[in-house]
Amino acid sequence: MITKLFPYLNFDGQGQEAVHFYKDVLNGELVGLMTYGEANADNMDGIPDEVKDMVMNAQIILANGDYLMISDVPPGMGMSYQKGNSVSMTLTLNDQEEARRVFGKLAEGGTVSMDLQETFWSPLYGSCIDRFGIEWQISVDAENQP
Repeated sequence: MITKLFPYLNFDGQGQEAVHFYKDVLNGELVGLMTYGEANADNMDGIPDEVKDMVMNAQIILANGDYLMISDVPPGMGMSYQKGNSVSMTLTLNDQEEARRVFGKLAEGGTVSMDLQETFWSPLYGSCIDRFGIEWQISVDAENQP
């Protein structure tokens, strides 16, 4: 079952500024912000200094309960930033088998950017670009797992 669907805005090093701009404009609440430096604090090998303060993930919750997610896409981190691909759709599910099914269907005729796998924030996460050029991030809610 799908539990959340929300837009994920990507930036080219302007994530910190964008987070505060959209929070203010939308009267939202910043409920989380992690930089690449914070996420990789134990091992910064290979991560350039200019990347450490870039936004890995930020969440703004709006008054109606909707979320807006924001991140920077640093060079050499697996994705490439281009104007026009700055929005992706993030789909959170509460069932791993359903996440695999949805991911598989979205990836058909498209490109897998990151295979479904366990991450530190989700028991199952992956990303792909569907056959229409839309990026999808599929995640399983860790709180609803046995």
